[in-house]
Amino acid sequence: MHSKTFFITGTDTEVGKTFISQALLLAFNARGLSTAAYKPVAAGCEETSQGLRNNDALLLQAASSVSLSYQELNPIAFVEPVAPHLAAQQRQQKISLQDISQGFEHLQNKQADVLLVEGAGGWRLPLGETESGKQQFLSDFAIEHKLPVILVVGMRLGCLNHALLTAEVIQHDGLQIVGWVANQLHGDMPYLQENIASLTDLLSLPFIGSVPKLASPQGALEFLDVSSLLT
Repeated sequence: MHSKTFFITGTDTEVGKTFISQALLLAFNARGLSTAAYKPVAAGCEETSQGLRNNDALLLQAASSVSLSYQELNPIAFVEPVAPHLAAQQRQQKISLQDISQGFEHLQNKQADVLLVEGAGGWRLPLGETESGKQQFLSDFAIEHKLPVILVVGMRLGCLNHALLTAEVIQHDGLQIVGWVANQLHGDMPYLQENIASLTDLLSLPFIGSVPKLASPQGALEFLDVSSLLT
């Protein structure tokens, strides 16, 4: 199998991108594939004796079968739990897409069978201005590298609109959405199955699975079918 790389995005922040990314890594591991993860930008990190650490990045590090240093997996980290470009402004820093790409290419050289790149927030996450004053977004990185996208839809009121708009802009940006996951954020969403059926019809995209609210990503494996991602 040729090495596969996927960009994981969500319909919003707090829709379970990391949980689904963990589950996908575990699903690929279970098939005997080597895996690595990349979370280039993370906010809401804790200061530790080893430096800044983001809990989501640590979870991805633990789920990857390839041994990665924290810096390799999450090169750009901020303490403040706000949009990264605002955290960078507070520190009088600029986020560099070139640095993000260099970190990505470094991980590609690890030659894992599957490399998952987890975004932050939703698709059009601002990263602030370049030195020349041009606005940049994390989606620019995915576009530059022509990464196939996996869309995590947080199942809650408003998800139909969020999912359709997100899918529309990703496709307008010229990228392929290779699959979507319905991630149940609450155990009692009204008309859950009807919403999933509507999204299946309206999105017309490969459906990877519907994951109920679970305590552990290991339990999500039985609800995900990753076979279409490996063809």
